[in-house]
Amino acid sequence: MSEITITEILDDLRNADETTRRFERRYWLSSADFYQLYQQGVLDDGEHMEDFAMWAGFYQIKMDREADLQTLSHERLHQLKSQARGKTISINPQEPALTLTN
Repeated sequence: MSEITITEILDDLRNADETTRRFERRYWLSSADFYQLYQQGVLDDGEHMEDFAMWAGFYQIKMDREADLQTLSHERLHQLKSQARGKTISINPQEPALTLTN
């Protein structure tokens, strides 16, 4: 098991988002729509194969990190609600980490 911090998650998301946006501009297609075609195996295996593999990889990283962010956020929300015990919730900056099970 390893841990990942919110900063690492957000950095990965920023990088993956920037990369997928470049491909979206190049091919005029959303990453979600592209990925659906990629998963179905209906895309041309010709001159763009390297681009497609990279695009799919960064899109998967983006999806994984968005899921990690949601998990970490939900855990933090539960913790804040438990600590508040029905009172006003105070959010203080801190860097929580998520334990990854790969």
